[in-house]
Amino acid sequence: MAGQPRGWITIQEAVSAYAKGDVVYGIGDTLPPIFGGTQRLTGQRSRIDLQPIIATAGRIVCDFSPPLCNRTLFRRDDHRCLYCGDQYTRGELTRDHVVPTSRGGADKWENVVAACRRCNWAKDNMTPEEAHMPLLAVPFRPNPFEWHFLAKDRILADQMQYLSRQFRAKRDWAH
Repeated sequence: MAGQPRGWITIQEAVSAYAKGDVVYGIGDTLPPIFGGTQRLTGQRSRIDLQPIIATAGRIVCDFSPPLCNRTLFRRDDHRCLYCGDQYTRGELTRDHVVPTSRGGADKWENVVAACRRCNWAKDNMTPEEAHMPLLAVPFRPNPFEWHFLAKDRILADQMQYLSRQFRAKRDWAH
């Protein structure tokens, strides 16, 4: 099976895709059925059986670039400051630009890390080398499978099994 995840859809959107015949295939154990109305002539109630992962018909977009936001960035970095290594809550972390934006650094996955306020302040407008604060991990752009995991709070076991097969490496945050 080919394809890449493009997004999370609501149960209503999934039911609609099934009803319109837009579902090409599904993966995972069938979820509890969704019942609709009763057909007047036959007296039969409509029923749709959904799977947790579906592929829908449509055009393929090749260059998916996962959107960068602090929530997914902090999850990528396991809520750790990548300078001191301590874990923090989301509210205690900041986005640090490895190469500061004032010095030409981009606001992109490969140039940002989670940092506690103390380390971000100490690093200031320097590179990690200039500040003598080596990074504990190399920042990376998650692939679409990793990003979909990072962007969602609750993931069904079938969904996790599907997504994690495409993770680039074993990730501490993907238990």
